[in-house]
Amino acid sequence: MSSTPHHPAAFLTTRWSVVLAGASSPPQERRAALEDLARAYWYPLYAFARRHGLGADEAADQTQAFFALLLERNDFAKADPARGRFRAFLLTAFKHHLSNERARARAAKRGGGRAPVSLDAREAETRFRNEPADEETPERLYERAWTRELLARTFARLRAEQDGIGRARLFDCLRPALAAEDDAPRMAAVAQELALTENAVKVAAHRLRKRFGELLREEVAGTLTDPAEVETELRGLLN
Repeated sequence: MSSTPHHPAAFLTTRWSVVLAGASSPPQERRAALEDLARAYWYPLYAFARRHGLGADEAADQTQAFFALLLERNDFAKADPARGRFRAFLLTAFKHHLSNERARARAAKRGGGRAPVSLDAREAETRFRNEPADEETPERLYERAWTRELLARTFARLRAEQDGIGRARLFDCLRPALAAEDDAPRMAAVAQELALTENAVKVAAHRLRKRFGELLREEVAGTLTDPAEVETELRGLLN
């Protein structure tokens, strides 16, 4: 992965900064930005709720209701831009939501409106049951799930790009190496499988790692207000 940061100008407007802009951004644009963030990062909240002691159905209901309330009450307007990490704001707000005894009543009354995020409760519970069964705190599980969602979203974007230029098979062969998995294939084996030179495969891998780093920074920047914080946020998530 490339360690060279993107120029801050690339992130002058991020999804989270649009959400925080409040009245200065068109309502439809704010809603679209929040929905995009919600779709990307609802599972870490579900996992937090489950590890916090909620049952599967209740965790799904509360996660769904939470995002509806964010839109309904414009709670993101309360976020502190000086500490503009969507990740931190989301967890703090969700904790408040769970501690509010009225949340369940509100969720019971809601249902006719448009849901801000489609939550697959069955898939979420399957994923949660695959989490390590240790004494990990809800907060730590949230952080780890957030990181996995961030990486998965980045890999999905990169594969879509490669598919668009006819290189999906090459990407699939090299992905284990990009993810630093234990079964990362040797370049020579990939070259033989795809009838390419080993040097061509190495060049392709280098370019993919570089592009992955660029896309990863874009994803992180989308959850921040200050683009200068991208590297700090990355270090905190990946270390």
